[in-house]
Amino acid sequence: MNYNSKLKLVATDLDGTFLKNDKSISKENLDTLHLLGEKGILRVIATGRNLKKTMEVIDENVPFDYIVFSSGAGVYDKKNNNLIFHQNLNKLLVQQISDFLVDLDLNFHLFKPVPENYKCWYHRGSVSCSEFESYFDFHKYHSEPLPLDRKIDSEACQFLVVFPDNLERFLTFKKDLEQMFPDVKVVRTSSPLETGYIWMEIFHLSVSKGNGVKFVCDSLQIEHEFTLGIGNDFNDLDLLEFTNYSYIVDNGPLEMKERFLPAKSNEESAFALAVKKHINR
Repeated sequence: MNYNSKLKLVATDLDGTFLKNDKSISKENLDTLHLLGEKGILRVIATGRNLKKTMEVIDENVPFDYIVFSSGAGVYDKKNNNLIFHQNLNKLLVQQISDFLVDLDLNFHLFKPVPENYKCWYHRGSVSCSEFESYFDFHKYHSEPLPLDRKIDSEACQFLVVFPDNLERFLTFKKDLEQMFPDVKVVRTSSPLETGYIWMEIFHLSVSKGNGVKFVCDSLQIEHEFTLGIGNDFNDLDLLEFTNYSYIVDNGPLEMKERFLPAKSNEESAFALAVKKHINR
């Protein structure tokens, strides 16, 4: 691996990558952010969190330049406090997918359009799901039930459907959804509640962390060869496939470790150690 290409942009996932398990930021990672700034290298968050939840762990003293949030559904210029890109599902698609999920009697959340996508509708199926209820407890103050007549009449950022840890069932349902609705992308995510469930996130086809970072690069005329990315989960695949130097942390899935450069765990300041391989030469 040639580490000598000059970096111009570094993009990192948050949970399980840049943040420690207790959601704190290590001194090494914070110092590395400042070092990147001193060298004129852009610092980008690429996270599945919405913007509001991102700001809960990244305050004004943490020097990131851009935030690619909700897995790429929005891009925020942190320095200038400005939303510069967003991509929602259109009204017709929202209604069609919602009806489809209700007819299948599934438990799901439907998040309102960016930038209000910390708010959501929810639907409870007839079969109780503890994972759904645990997630609902975190969002109940920003949630409202799906209308009884099912009419949404709104764009939306994404759907979230919770699956038991059955990868075959997940992949079959993903294939069916993407064939039925060719304008959507289905993303697999490990449950952040660490309960073994698989989360299915349904976005507009163009939404991904990789496309969000590409938008920043294209806007600022940054070439692909000068980019670095680091992540920890399946929803980071598009990011790591886009960046030139791409790292998977030690606490990431085994099947991803076969494809990307190895990094330490998020508890061991993986972000700082990976980045310094490129900027200390």
